Amino acid sequence: MSRHLPFRAILRGLCSCGLLAFPLTAAAQGLGLPDAARLEVQQAQLDRDVPGSVFALNPLRNDQSVTDAAGRRLTLTSLNPNVNEWFVLEITPASGRTESVHLESGDAAGTQLSLVGGDEPALLIDREGEVTECRPWDDGELEEARASDLPFAPICDWALFVRNPVRGNRTTREAVSQFLRDNVIFGDSIVNLIKGAFYEDAFMVSSEGFETEEDIDGVALLGTALLDRTPQIRPYWGFDLEGDDGGRVTAGSWYEIEDAPGIYASAMQPGMIAREVFDVPGANGLDGVERNADVYLVAFDLTQFELGYEVGTDHPSLEWSSRPSGGGRHYQAPGPDGFDRPDPLVFTGMLSPNLYDRVAATFTGGFKRDHGAWRFGDYATFNWGHHYGFLTHGVLFSRLWPNLATLYVTDTGEVGMRTWSDEDAGLTGDLVFARQNGVPLIEDGVPGSRVTSWGGGNWSGSAEAQLRTLRAGACLRRIEDRPFLIYAYFSTATPSGMARTFQAYQCDYAMLLDMNSQELTYLAVYTRDGDDIETRHLVSGMAESDPRGSGGTIPRFIAAPDNRDFFYLVRPE
Repeated sequence: MSRHLPFRAILRGLCSCGLLAFPLTAAAQGLGLPDAARLEVQQAQLDRDVPGSVFALNPLRNDQSVTDAAGRRLTLTSLNPNVNEWFVLEITPASGRTESVHLESGDAAGTQLSLVGGDEPALLIDREGEVTECRPWDDGELEEARASDLPFAPICDWALFVRNPVRGNRTTREAVSQFLRDNVIFGDSIVNLIKGAFYEDAFMVSSEGFETEEDIDGVALLGTALLDRTPQIRPYWGFDLEGDDGGRVTAGSWYEIEDAPGIYASAMQPGMIAREVFDVPGANGLDGVERNADVYLVAFDLTQFELGYEVGTDHPSLEWSSRPSGGGRHYQAPGPDGFDRPDPLVFTGMLSPNLYDRVAATFTGGFKRDHGAWRFGDYATFNWGHHYGFLTHGVLFSRLWPNLATLYVTDTGEVGMRTWSDEDAGLTGDLVFARQNGVPLIEDGVPGSRVTSWGGGNWSGSAEAQLRTLRAGACLRRIEDRPFLIYAYFSTATPSGMARTFQAYQCDYAMLLDMNSQELTYLAVYTRDGDDIETRHLVSGMAESDPRGSGGTIPRFIAAPDNRDFFYLVRPE
Protein backbone atom coordinates (compact mmCIF):
# COMPACT_ATOMS: atom_id res chain seq x y z
CA MET A 1 0.00 0.00 0.00
CA SER A 2 1.29 3.48 -0.84
CA ARG A 3 2.25 5.79 1.99
CA HIS A 4 2.38 8.80 -0.35
CA LEU A 5 0.13 10.36 -2.94
CA PRO A 6 1.80 9.71 -6.33
CA PHE A 7 3.65 12.69 -7.79
CA ARG A 8 1.73 12.79 -11.06
CA ALA A 9 -1.59 12.82 -9.22
CA ILE A 10 -0.42 15.71 -7.07
CA LEU A 11 0.71 17.64 -10.12
CA ARG A 12 -2.64 17.13 -11.78
CA GLY A 13 -4.40 18.44 -8.68
CA LEU A 14 -2.09 21.44 -8.35
CA CYS A 15 -2.27 22.41 -11.97
CA SER A 16 -6.03 22.02 -12.22
CA CYS A 17 -6.97 24.11 -9.21
CA GLY A 18 -3.89 26.12 -8.24
CA LEU A 19 -4.20 25.06 -4.58
CA LEU A 20 -1.55 23.89 -2.15
CA ALA A 21 -1.51 20.17 -1.48
CA PHE A 22 -1.28 20.92 2.24
CA PRO A 23 -1.67 24.18 4.16
CA LEU A 24 1.65 25.80 4.95
CA THR A 25 0.46 27.46 8.14
CA ALA A 26 1.42 26.06 11.51
CA ALA A 27 -1.21 23.37 11.39
CA ALA A 28 -0.29 19.84 12.30
CA GLN A 29 -0.64 18.57 8.73
CA GLY A 30 3.08 19.14 8.18
CA LEU A 31 5.18 20.91 5.59
CA GLY A 32 3.60 20.09 2.24
CA LEU A 33 4.18 20.70 -1.43
CA PRO A 34 4.60 24.15 -2.98
CA ASP A 35 1.88 25.75 -5.05
CA ALA A 36 1.75 25.23 -8.81
CA ALA A 37 3.48 28.52 -9.68
CA ARG A 38 6.47 27.83 -7.44
CA LEU A 39 6.63 24.24 -8.60
CA GLU A 40 6.88 25.45 -12.21
CA VAL A 41 9.75 27.80 -11.35
CA GLN A 42 11.62 25.08 -9.49
CA GLN A 43 11.10 22.58 -12.29
CA ALA A 44 12.68 25.09 -14.69
CA GLN A 45 15.77 25.15 -12.44
CA LEU A 46 16.10 21.38 -12.74
CA ASP A 47 15.68 21.56 -16.53
CA ARG A 48 18.63 23.90 -17.03
CA ASP A 49 21.82 22.48 -18.58
CA VAL A 50 23.58 23.06 -15.25
CA PRO A 51 21.11 23.18 -12.33
CA GLY A 52 23.79 24.39 -9.92
CA SER A 53 22.88 22.96 -6.50
CA VAL A 54 21.26 20.09 -4.64
CA PHE A 55 18.25 22.31 -4.04
CA ALA A 56 17.88 23.06 -7.76
CA LEU A 57 17.83 19.32 -8.53
CA ASN A 58 14.76 18.82 -6.35
CA PRO A 59 11.75 20.79 -7.65
CA LEU A 60 9.30 19.47 -5.03
CA ARG A 61 11.18 21.17 -2.20
CA ASN A 62 9.26 23.51 0.06
CA ASP A 63 10.17 25.60 3.07
CA GLN A 64 8.80 27.65 5.94
CA SER A 65 10.55 30.54 7.69
CA VAL A 66 9.80 32.22 11.02
CA THR A 67 11.58 34.88 13.07
CA ASP A 68 11.79 34.92 16.86
CA ALA A 69 11.68 37.91 19.22
CA ALA A 70 15.47 38.33 19.03
CA GLY A 71 15.44 38.57 15.26
CA ARG A 72 16.80 35.07 14.72
CA ARG A 73 15.42 33.50 11.54
CA LEU A 74 14.60 29.79 11.31
CA THR A 75 13.95 28.07 7.98
CA LEU A 76 12.78 24.46 7.59
CA THR A 77 13.06 22.94 4.12
CA SER A 78 11.58 19.60 3.11
CA LEU A 79 13.58 18.36 0.13
CA ASN A 80 10.68 16.20 -1.01
CA PRO A 81 7.38 16.51 0.91
CA ASN A 82 6.02 13.61 -1.11
CA VAL A 83 8.57 11.33 0.60
CA ASN A 84 8.78 13.31 3.86
CA GLU A 85 12.15 11.94 5.01
CA TRP A 86 14.89 14.58 4.65
CA PHE A 87 14.87 18.17 5.90
CA VAL A 88 17.31 21.05 6.25
CA LEU A 89 17.03 23.35 9.25
CA GLU A 90 18.75 26.73 8.80
CA ILE A 91 19.38 29.00 11.79
CA THR A 92 20.35 32.60 11.04
CA PRO A 93 21.09 34.93 13.97
CA ALA A 94 20.15 38.60 13.68
CA SER A 95 23.83 39.19 12.95
CA GLY A 96 26.01 36.25 12.02
CA ARG A 97 26.39 33.30 9.69
CA THR A 98 23.67 30.81 8.87
CA GLU A 99 24.12 27.32 10.28
CA SER A 100 22.51 24.39 8.46
CA VAL A 101 21.54 21.02 9.94
CA HIS A 102 20.49 17.93 8.01
CA LEU A 103 17.52 16.21 9.70
CA GLU A 104 16.02 12.81 8.96
CA SER A 105 12.57 11.76 10.10
CA GLY A 106 12.51 8.84 12.49
CA ASP A 107 9.15 7.75 11.04
CA ALA A 108 8.35 9.33 7.69
CA ALA A 109 5.11 7.41 7.30
CA GLY A 110 3.71 8.40 10.70
CA THR A 111 5.20 11.83 11.45
CA GLN A 112 4.58 15.26 9.94
CA LEU A 113 6.96 18.14 10.58
CA SER A 114 6.49 21.91 10.30
CA LEU A 115 7.50 25.20 11.93
CA VAL A 116 5.32 27.28 14.24
CA GLY A 117 6.13 30.97 14.66
CA GLY A 118 5.75 33.53 17.43
CA ASP A 119 8.20 34.86 19.99
CA GLU A 120 9.39 31.30 20.67
CA PRO A 121 9.28 29.37 17.37
CA ALA A 122 9.23 25.58 17.52
CA LEU A 123 9.25 22.49 15.39
CA LEU A 124 5.71 21.15 15.34
CA ILE A 125 5.77 17.36 15.36
CA ASP A 126 2.57 15.51 14.54
CA ARG A 127 2.84 11.80 15.32
CA GLU A 128 -0.41 10.42 13.95
CA GLY A 129 -2.45 13.11 15.68
CA GLU A 130 -0.33 13.52 18.80
CA VAL A 131 1.18 16.99 18.39
CA THR A 132 4.21 18.22 20.32
CA GLU A 133 6.55 21.19 20.07
CA CYS A 134 10.34 20.92 20.09
CA ARG A 135 12.93 23.72 20.37
CA PRO A 136 16.29 21.92 20.11
CA TRP A 137 18.13 25.15 19.27
CA ASP A 138 17.14 26.66 22.63
CA ASP A 139 17.49 23.77 25.09
CA GLY A 140 20.98 22.65 23.99
CA GLU A 141 19.77 19.40 22.41
CA LEU A 142 20.75 20.42 18.87
CA GLU A 143 24.21 21.58 19.92
CA GLU A 144 24.78 18.34 21.83
CA ALA A 145 23.62 16.25 18.88
CA ARG A 146 25.91 18.04 16.44
CA ALA A 147 28.88 17.72 18.79
CA SER A 148 28.38 13.98 19.22
CA ASP A 149 30.29 11.32 17.28
CA LEU A 150 27.03 9.70 16.21
CA PRO A 151 26.24 9.47 12.48
CA PHE A 152 22.57 9.65 13.54
CA ALA A 153 22.00 11.71 16.68
CA PRO A 154 18.41 11.64 17.96
CA ILE A 155 16.57 14.83 18.95
CA CYS A 156 12.98 15.74 19.81
CA ASP A 157 12.28 12.48 21.63
CA TRP A 158 13.64 10.41 18.72
CA ALA A 159 11.23 11.98 16.23
CA LEU A 160 14.23 13.25 14.25
CA PHE A 161 17.88 12.37 13.69
CA VAL A 162 20.67 14.84 13.05
CA ARG A 163 22.86 13.37 10.31
CA ASN A 164 26.44 14.18 11.22
CA PRO A 165 29.48 13.99 8.92
CA VAL A 166 31.58 10.88 9.61
CA ARG A 167 34.55 9.14 8.04
CA GLY A 168 33.63 5.98 6.15
CA ASN A 169 35.48 2.70 6.49
CA ARG A 170 37.51 1.36 3.58
CA THR A 171 39.81 -1.61 3.24
CA THR A 172 43.59 -1.46 2.95
CA ARG A 173 43.51 -2.56 -0.69
CA GLU A 174 41.09 0.18 -1.59
CA ALA A 175 43.08 2.79 0.35
CA VAL A 176 46.30 1.85 -1.45
CA SER A 177 44.59 1.97 -4.84
CA GLN A 178 43.16 5.41 -4.11
CA PHE A 179 46.54 6.66 -2.89
CA LEU A 180 48.16 5.60 -6.15
CA ARG A 181 45.45 7.30 -8.19
CA ASP A 182 45.59 10.54 -6.19
CA ASN A 183 49.32 10.91 -5.56
CA VAL A 184 51.34 9.07 -8.22
CA ILE A 185 51.76 10.12 -11.83
CA PHE A 186 49.98 7.56 -14.02
CA GLY A 187 48.42 6.20 -10.83
CA ASP A 188 45.40 4.77 -12.68
CA SER A 189 47.71 2.93 -15.07
CA ILE A 190 49.68 1.50 -12.15
CA VAL A 191 46.48 0.26 -10.53
CA ASN A 192 45.45 -1.40 -13.80
CA LEU A 193 48.93 -2.94 -14.13
CA ILE A 194 48.73 -4.34 -10.60
CA LYS A 195 45.24 -5.61 -11.26
CA GLY A 196 46.28 -7.31 -14.49
CA ALA A 197 49.51 -8.78 -13.14
CA PHE A 198 48.38 -9.93 -9.71
CA TYR A 199 44.59 -9.99 -9.50
CA GLU A 200 43.44 -11.32 -12.87
CA ASP A 201 41.22 -14.31 -12.08
CA ALA A 202 42.44 -14.05 -8.47
CA PHE A 203 38.95 -14.62 -7.17
CA MET A 204 38.00 -17.26 -9.74
CA VAL A 205 36.63 -20.38 -8.02
CA SER A 206 35.88 -23.71 -9.65
CA SER A 207 33.84 -26.04 -7.48
CA GLU A 208 34.43 -29.77 -7.34
CA GLY A 209 31.95 -31.60 -9.57
CA PHE A 210 30.22 -34.80 -8.54
CA GLU A 211 29.04 -37.54 -10.83
CA THR A 212 25.86 -38.28 -8.92
CA GLU A 213 22.97 -35.95 -9.54
CA GLU A 214 20.21 -35.95 -6.98
CA ASP A 215 16.68 -35.01 -7.86
CA ILE A 216 16.07 -31.90 -5.77
CA ASP A 217 12.91 -29.89 -6.36
CA GLY A 218 14.40 -26.64 -4.97
CA VAL A 219 11.99 -23.75 -4.63
CA ALA A 220 8.96 -24.41 -6.78
CA LEU A 221 8.25 -20.87 -7.83
CA LEU A 222 11.79 -20.00 -8.89
CA GLY A 223 12.19 -23.33 -10.64
CA THR A 224 15.60 -24.10 -12.13
CA ALA A 225 17.98 -22.33 -14.46
CA LEU A 226 18.21 -23.28 -18.14
CA LEU A 227 21.20 -25.63 -17.98
CA ASP A 228 22.29 -28.60 -20.09
CA ARG A 229 24.18 -30.11 -17.16
CA THR A 230 23.04 -30.06 -13.54
CA PRO A 231 25.72 -31.82 -11.47
CA GLN A 232 26.06 -31.49 -7.75
CA ILE A 233 28.60 -28.87 -6.72
CA ARG A 234 29.86 -27.57 -3.40
CA PRO A 235 29.75 -23.75 -3.32
CA TYR A 236 32.08 -21.85 -1.03
CA TRP A 237 29.48 -19.54 0.45
CA GLY A 238 29.04 -18.44 4.03
CA PHE A 239 25.54 -19.61 4.93
CA ASP A 240 23.63 -22.86 5.35
CA LEU A 241 20.73 -23.93 3.16
CA GLU A 242 17.52 -25.81 3.72
CA GLY A 243 17.51 -29.11 1.84
CA ASP A 244 21.09 -29.24 0.58
CA ASP A 245 23.12 -32.45 0.64
CA GLY A 246 25.80 -31.85 3.24
CA GLY A 247 26.82 -28.60 1.56
CA ARG A 248 26.34 -29.92 -1.97
CA VAL A 249 23.69 -28.40 -4.21
CA THR A 250 22.36 -29.17 -7.64
CA ALA A 251 23.59 -26.61 -10.13
CA GLY A 252 20.86 -24.19 -11.20
CA SER A 253 18.43 -25.13 -8.41
CA TRP A 254 17.29 -22.76 -5.66
CA TYR A 255 17.47 -23.35 -1.90
CA GLU A 256 16.14 -21.30 0.98
CA ILE A 257 18.83 -19.86 3.25
CA GLU A 258 18.48 -21.11 6.81
CA ASP A 259 16.87 -18.63 9.23
CA ALA A 260 16.28 -16.18 6.36
CA PRO A 261 12.77 -16.76 4.98
CA GLY A 262 12.17 -15.27 1.56
CA ILE A 263 15.89 -15.38 0.64
CA TYR A 264 17.19 -18.11 -1.65
CA ALA A 265 20.55 -19.18 -3.06
CA SER A 266 21.70 -20.92 -6.23
CA ALA A 267 25.03 -21.76 -7.86
CA MET A 268 26.26 -22.79 -11.30
CA GLN A 269 29.02 -22.35 -13.87
CA PRO A 270 28.44 -20.65 -17.25
CA GLY A 271 29.72 -23.73 -19.07
CA MET A 272 26.60 -25.58 -17.88
CA ILE A 273 24.18 -23.16 -19.60
CA ALA A 274 21.81 -24.70 -22.12
CA ARG A 275 22.57 -24.42 -25.83
CA GLU A 276 19.24 -22.67 -26.42
CA VAL A 277 20.49 -19.72 -24.37
CA PHE A 278 23.60 -19.32 -26.52
CA ASP A 279 21.50 -19.55 -29.68
CA VAL A 280 20.03 -16.13 -28.85
CA PRO A 281 22.31 -13.53 -30.49
CA GLY A 282 23.81 -10.57 -28.68
CA ALA A 283 26.75 -11.85 -26.61
CA ASN A 284 30.26 -13.20 -27.23
CA GLY A 285 31.41 -16.75 -26.62
CA LEU A 286 32.97 -17.81 -23.32
CA ASP A 287 36.58 -18.84 -22.84
CA GLY A 288 37.67 -21.93 -20.91
CA VAL A 289 38.33 -20.05 -17.68
CA GLU A 290 34.98 -18.27 -17.61
CA ARG A 291 33.08 -21.44 -18.46
CA ASN A 292 34.32 -23.15 -15.29
CA ALA A 293 34.11 -20.17 -12.90
CA ASP A 294 31.53 -20.36 -10.13
CA VAL A 295 28.58 -17.98 -10.07
CA TYR A 296 26.66 -17.56 -6.82
CA LEU A 297 23.17 -16.04 -6.85
CA VAL A 298 20.89 -14.81 -4.08
CA ALA A 299 17.19 -14.13 -4.76
CA PHE A 300 14.88 -11.97 -2.66
CA ASP A 301 11.13 -12.38 -2.79
CA LEU A 302 10.16 -8.70 -2.96
CA THR A 303 6.71 -9.39 -1.57
CA GLN A 304 8.52 -9.96 1.74
CA PHE A 305 10.98 -7.05 1.69
CA GLU A 306 11.40 -3.33 1.16
CA LEU A 307 14.42 -2.23 -0.85
CA GLY A 308 16.41 0.89 0.00
CA TYR A 309 19.63 2.61 -1.04
CA GLU A 310 22.19 4.68 0.89
CA VAL A 311 25.09 6.74 -0.41
CA GLY A 312 28.57 6.14 1.02
CA THR A 313 30.50 8.83 2.82
CA ASP A 314 32.74 9.22 -0.26
CA HIS A 315 31.19 7.30 -3.17
CA PRO A 316 29.57 7.90 -5.51
CA SER A 317 30.72 11.49 -5.33
CA LEU A 318 29.42 14.49 -7.26
CA GLU A 319 32.41 15.96 -9.07
CA TRP A 320 33.39 15.31 -12.67
CA SER A 321 34.65 11.91 -13.71
CA SER A 322 38.05 12.23 -15.35
CA ARG A 323 36.76 10.27 -18.33
CA PRO A 324 34.62 12.60 -20.48
CA SER A 325 36.34 15.33 -22.47
CA GLY A 326 35.54 17.71 -25.29
CA GLY A 327 31.81 17.76 -25.93
CA GLY A 328 31.30 15.48 -22.94
CA ARG A 329 32.01 18.36 -20.52
CA HIS A 330 30.50 21.80 -20.07
CA TYR A 331 33.44 23.37 -18.15
CA GLN A 332 31.10 25.64 -16.20
CA ALA A 333 31.23 24.11 -12.73
CA PRO A 334 33.06 21.54 -10.56
CA GLY A 335 30.56 18.82 -11.45
CA PRO A 336 28.18 17.93 -14.27
CA ASP A 337 25.19 19.18 -12.25
CA GLY A 338 26.99 22.35 -11.14
CA PHE A 339 28.40 21.28 -7.74
CA ASP A 340 30.75 18.71 -6.24
CA ARG A 341 29.58 18.48 -2.62
CA PRO A 342 26.19 17.52 -1.12
CA ASP A 343 26.24 20.34 1.46
CA PRO A 344 24.20 21.03 3.51
CA LEU A 345 23.12 17.38 3.26
CA VAL A 346 25.25 14.64 4.80
CA PHE A 347 26.08 11.14 3.56
CA THR A 348 26.65 8.76 6.48
CA GLY A 349 27.36 5.52 4.61
CA MET A 350 25.28 3.41 6.98
CA LEU A 351 21.76 2.25 7.69
CA SER A 352 19.42 4.48 9.66
CA PRO A 353 19.12 3.11 13.22
CA ASN A 354 15.34 2.91 13.00
CA LEU A 355 15.80 0.10 10.43
CA TYR A 356 18.33 -1.90 12.41
CA ASP A 357 15.86 -4.40 13.83
CA ARG A 358 14.35 -5.15 10.41
CA VAL A 359 17.39 -5.41 8.12
CA ALA A 360 17.70 -8.70 6.24
CA ALA A 361 20.53 -8.12 3.74
CA THR A 362 22.88 -5.55 2.22
CA PHE A 363 24.95 -5.45 -0.95
CA THR A 364 27.29 -2.87 -2.42
CA GLY A 365 25.90 -0.38 -4.95
CA GLY A 366 27.81 0.62 -8.06
CA PHE A 367 30.82 2.33 -9.55
CA LYS A 368 32.48 5.30 -7.91
CA ARG A 369 32.05 8.59 -9.78
CA ASP A 370 35.40 8.56 -11.55
CA HIS A 371 34.58 5.23 -13.21
CA GLY A 372 30.88 6.03 -13.63
CA ALA A 373 30.96 7.88 -16.96
CA TRP A 374 32.08 7.22 -20.53
CA ARG A 375 35.55 7.78 -21.93
CA PHE A 376 34.98 6.20 -25.33
CA GLY A 377 32.11 5.92 -27.76
CA ASP A 378 29.06 8.04 -28.44
CA TYR A 379 27.86 8.23 -24.82
CA ALA A 380 31.05 10.14 -23.96
CA THR A 381 30.07 12.98 -26.26
CA PHE A 382 26.65 14.12 -24.98
CA ASN A 383 24.66 14.35 -21.74
CA TRP A 384 27.97 15.42 -20.19
CA GLY A 385 29.39 11.93 -20.55
CA HIS A 386 26.40 10.15 -18.96
CA HIS A 387 27.58 10.27 -15.35
CA TYR A 388 25.67 7.57 -13.49
CA GLY A 389 22.86 9.25 -11.55
CA PHE A 390 21.55 8.48 -8.08
CA LEU A 391 18.74 9.47 -5.73
CA THR A 392 18.16 8.59 -2.09
CA HIS A 393 15.36 9.34 0.41
CA GLY A 394 13.50 11.10 -2.39
CA VAL A 395 16.38 13.55 -2.95
CA LEU A 396 18.11 13.70 -6.33
CA PHE A 397 21.86 14.27 -6.14
CA SER A 398 22.95 13.41 -9.66
CA ARG A 399 20.63 13.53 -12.64
CA LEU A 400 19.20 10.28 -13.99
CA TRP A 401 20.28 10.24 -17.62
CA PRO A 402 18.41 8.55 -20.47
CA ASN A 403 20.07 5.42 -21.92
CA LEU A 404 21.36 4.14 -18.56
CA ALA A 405 20.37 1.01 -16.64
CA THR A 406 18.50 2.12 -13.52
CA LEU A 407 17.44 0.25 -10.38
CA TYR A 408 14.79 2.24 -8.55
CA VAL A 409 12.10 2.23 -5.85
CA THR A 410 8.96 4.34 -6.17
CA ASP A 411 6.96 6.03 -3.43
CA THR A 412 4.41 3.20 -3.72
CA GLY A 413 7.12 0.67 -2.82
CA GLU A 414 7.48 -0.75 -6.34
CA VAL A 415 10.97 -1.97 -7.22
CA GLY A 416 11.82 -1.49 -10.88
CA MET A 417 14.76 -1.91 -13.20
CA ARG A 418 14.85 -0.49 -16.71
CA THR A 419 16.73 1.68 -19.18
CA TRP A 420 15.91 5.28 -18.35
CA SER A 421 14.37 7.33 -21.16
CA ASP A 422 13.52 10.93 -21.99
CA GLU A 423 9.91 10.15 -21.06
CA ASP A 424 11.04 9.17 -17.54
CA ALA A 425 12.38 12.65 -16.76
CA GLY A 426 9.11 13.69 -15.12
CA LEU A 427 9.04 10.64 -12.85
CA THR A 428 11.80 11.79 -10.51
CA GLY A 429 9.29 13.04 -7.97
CA ASP A 430 7.78 9.54 -7.75
CA LEU A 431 11.08 7.99 -6.70
CA VAL A 432 12.44 7.31 -3.23
CA PHE A 433 15.64 5.55 -4.32
CA ALA A 434 17.46 5.14 -7.64
CA ARG A 435 20.93 4.11 -8.84
CA GLN A 436 22.22 4.05 -12.40
CA ASN A 437 25.09 1.84 -13.46
CA GLY A 438 26.02 1.60 -17.13
CA VAL A 439 23.84 -0.06 -19.74
CA PRO A 440 21.73 -3.22 -19.53
CA LEU A 441 23.17 -6.72 -19.53
CA ILE A 442 19.68 -8.08 -20.18
CA GLU A 443 16.75 -6.13 -21.59
CA ASP A 444 13.40 -7.79 -22.29
CA GLY A 445 14.97 -11.16 -21.53
CA VAL A 446 17.80 -10.97 -24.11
CA PRO A 447 21.34 -9.50 -24.06
CA GLY A 448 21.52 -5.71 -24.15
CA SER A 449 22.63 -4.02 -27.36
CA ARG A 450 26.04 -3.00 -25.93
CA VAL A 451 27.06 -6.19 -24.13
CA THR A 452 29.80 -6.91 -26.67
CA SER A 453 31.15 -3.34 -26.87
CA TRP A 454 33.91 -2.61 -24.34
CA GLY A 455 34.00 1.18 -24.82
CA GLY A 456 30.38 1.53 -25.89
CA GLY A 457 29.18 -0.31 -22.80
CA ASN A 458 31.71 1.24 -20.38
CA TRP A 459 32.28 -2.25 -18.98
CA SER A 460 35.73 -1.45 -17.62
CA GLY A 461 38.19 -4.21 -16.79
CA SER A 462 41.87 -3.72 -17.57
CA ALA A 463 43.56 -0.99 -19.59
CA GLU A 464 43.96 -3.51 -22.42
CA ALA A 465 40.19 -4.08 -22.60
CA GLN A 466 40.50 -7.54 -21.06
CA LEU A 467 37.02 -7.87 -19.67
CA ARG A 468 37.22 -11.00 -17.54
CA THR A 469 37.37 -10.18 -13.83
CA LEU A 470 35.42 -10.55 -10.60
CA ARG A 471 32.03 -8.89 -11.12
CA ALA A 472 28.61 -8.50 -9.49
CA GLY A 473 25.26 -7.77 -11.04
CA ALA A 474 21.55 -7.74 -10.30
CA CYS A 475 18.40 -8.62 -12.18
CA LEU A 476 14.65 -8.51 -11.78
CA ARG A 477 12.45 -11.47 -12.59
CA ARG A 478 8.69 -11.56 -12.32
CA ILE A 479 7.05 -14.95 -11.85
CA GLU A 480 3.25 -15.09 -11.84
CA ASP A 481 3.14 -11.40 -10.85
CA ARG A 482 5.57 -12.08 -7.98
CA PRO A 483 8.77 -9.98 -8.27
CA PHE A 484 12.19 -11.32 -7.36
CA LEU A 485 15.40 -9.33 -7.11
CA ILE A 486 18.38 -11.55 -7.91
CA TYR A 487 21.96 -10.64 -7.00
CA ALA A 488 24.77 -12.54 -8.75
CA TYR A 489 28.43 -12.83 -7.80
CA PHE A 490 30.73 -13.92 -10.64
CA SER A 491 34.12 -15.18 -9.46
CA THR A 492 35.46 -14.17 -12.88
CA ALA A 493 33.34 -13.18 -15.87
CA THR A 494 32.96 -10.97 -18.91
CA PRO A 495 29.79 -8.98 -19.60
CA SER A 496 28.82 -11.70 -22.07
CA GLY A 497 29.18 -14.38 -19.40
CA MET A 498 27.04 -12.32 -17.05
CA ALA A 499 24.38 -11.81 -19.71
CA ARG A 500 24.21 -15.53 -20.53
CA THR A 501 23.91 -16.39 -16.83
CA PHE A 502 21.06 -13.94 -16.27
CA GLN A 503 19.40 -15.33 -19.42
CA ALA A 504 19.69 -18.84 -18.03
CA TYR A 505 17.95 -17.65 -14.85
CA GLN A 506 15.19 -16.14 -17.02
CA CYS A 507 15.68 -12.56 -15.88
CA ASP A 508 13.61 -9.80 -17.45
CA TYR A 509 16.27 -7.11 -16.97
CA ALA A 510 19.82 -7.17 -15.58
CA MET A 511 22.58 -4.67 -14.92
CA LEU A 512 26.17 -4.53 -13.68
CA LEU A 513 26.87 -3.36 -10.11
CA ASP A 514 30.60 -3.24 -9.30
CA MET A 515 33.71 -5.33 -9.88
CA ASN A 516 37.37 -6.24 -9.25
CA SER A 517 37.37 -6.99 -5.50
CA GLN A 518 35.25 -8.68 -2.88
CA GLU A 519 34.71 -5.47 -0.90
CA LEU A 520 33.14 -3.99 -4.06
CA THR A 521 30.95 -7.04 -4.71
CA TYR A 522 29.95 -7.51 -1.07
CA LEU A 523 26.70 -9.17 -0.01
CA ALA A 524 25.66 -10.18 3.50
CA VAL A 525 22.50 -11.79 4.83
CA TYR A 526 21.58 -11.08 8.45
CA THR A 527 20.02 -13.55 10.84
CA ARG A 528 19.31 -12.95 14.50
CA ASP A 529 20.31 -14.55 17.76
CA GLY A 530 18.15 -12.70 20.25
CA ASP A 531 19.00 -9.01 19.91
CA ASP A 532 22.28 -9.70 18.12
CA ILE A 533 22.74 -9.66 14.35
CA GLU A 534 24.58 -12.61 12.84
CA THR A 535 26.30 -11.71 9.56
CA ARG A 536 26.32 -14.41 6.85
CA HIS A 537 28.60 -13.35 3.99
CA LEU A 538 28.07 -14.61 0.49
CA VAL A 539 31.72 -15.73 0.43
CA SER A 540 34.11 -15.78 3.37
CA GLY A 541 36.54 -13.25 1.88
CA MET A 542 33.89 -10.55 2.16
CA ALA A 543 34.24 -10.68 5.94
CA GLU A 544 37.54 -8.80 5.55
CA SER A 545 35.51 -5.75 4.53
CA ASP A 546 33.76 -5.61 7.90
CA PRO A 547 35.51 -3.17 10.27
CA ARG A 548 36.74 -4.40 13.61
CA GLY A 549 36.20 -2.82 16.99
CA SER A 550 37.14 -3.66 20.56
CA GLY A 551 34.25 -6.12 20.76
CA GLY A 552 35.05 -7.89 17.49
CA THR A 553 33.78 -7.55 13.93
CA ILE A 554 31.23 -4.82 13.20
CA PRO A 555 28.65 -5.43 10.45
CA ARG A 556 29.56 -3.29 7.47
CA PHE A 557 26.90 -0.72 6.49
CA ILE A 558 24.80 -1.64 9.56
CA ALA A 559 26.78 -0.54 12.59
CA ALA A 560 29.66 1.36 10.97
CA PRO A 561 29.83 4.08 8.32
CA ASP A 562 31.27 3.01 4.98
CA ASN A 563 32.81 4.98 2.15
CA ARG A 564 30.80 3.00 -0.45
CA ASP A 565 27.13 3.13 -1.37
CA PHE A 566 24.90 0.12 -0.77
CA PHE A 567 21.44 -1.35 -1.16
CA TYR A 568 19.58 -2.88 1.76
CA LEU A 569 16.53 -5.05 2.23
CA VAL A 570 14.36 -4.77 5.33
CA ARG A 571 11.31 -6.73 6.37
CA PRO A 572 8.06 -4.73 6.54
CA GLU A 573 6.91 -3.57 9.95
